Amino acid sequence: MRVFITGAGGFIGSQLARLLLREGCEVSALLRAESDPWRIRDILPDLQVVKGDLLDPRQSWGERLEAIRPEACFHLAWYAEPGKFVSSPRNLQYLSASLGLATRLAEAGCHKLMIAGTFSEYDQSLGYLAEDSALKPNTLYGATKAALYQGLALWASAAGVELVWPRIFSVYGPGEHEKRFVPAVIIAALRGESTRLTPGEQLRDYLHVADVAGALWAVAQSSLTGPVNIGSGQPLAIRDLATRIGTILRRPELIRLGDLPYREGDPMFVCANTQLLKRATGWTPQHDLESGLRDTIEWWRGKLGIQ
Repeated sequence: MRVFITGAGGFIGSQLARLLLREGCEVSALLRAESDPWRIRDILPDLQVVKGDLLDPRQSWGERLEAIRPEACFHLAWYAEPGKFVSSPRNLQYLSASLGLATRLAEAGCHKLMIAGTFSEYDQSLGYLAEDSALKPNTLYGATKAALYQGLALWASAAGVELVWPRIFSVYGPGEHEKRFVPAVIIAALRGESTRLTPGEQLRDYLHVADVAGALWAVAQSSLTGPVNIGSGQPLAIRDLATRIGTILRRPELIRLGDLPYREGDPMFVCANTQLLKRATGWTPQHDLESGLRDTIEWWRGKLGIQ
């Protein structure tokens, strides 16, 4: 399969690019010239690298699509800097650029378009979230993703494109940004530093990044269209996640629960209903929490040079 991927140098995209190559796909990846592809440096010779910036439609990368003629596209590129992305005006830029990308892909004969959505599109007060749960984003990030889906869903059929919208829940694993929750707790513990947390009763749905990539590929090979949840389907308390990291590293005393108040408006229960994903694809995760955290911790040991 000829595949075009944006965000191949990112946390999820790098795992997906590796998987696509292992599955024998011909993978073309859009990479900004100034970006540091450290996550995929070892597989760059196996990729067809298309230099360009998604946000600059004047660049020639769009013309390359005509030559590549991808059969499928995984669009994962988006602004994702921790602490900033949920409210950044750059979400609007990526919304506009993604509409342009979809049009160019259709003109190049791409028949399957998979765009990374997010659980942040949903009304997070509803408990378990299914694909038909109400949308009620409360951040600019979630709102722009939801708007992009709703617009493209009305466009896709007339354009001859199968639109698949994987709504991805919380992800962890090797290669994640160090300021995200799981890496922050791991790094602090490895350095002998404490992590101050809320009481940690919030329930979230965490899935190892390699399993997210596997789920995306499974969906791509299926007949699914429209939204599909990508998650574990298992609610996990933040306190249990943090204390498990502390226990694995034999530093449980460094996890300081109750030091901080809950953030205003922070939902207490967010978890995916993954019945559609599993029923339609047969996909099952390869990592449980224990193996996934140990894999992640070992990666950070190597990254930081701490044994």
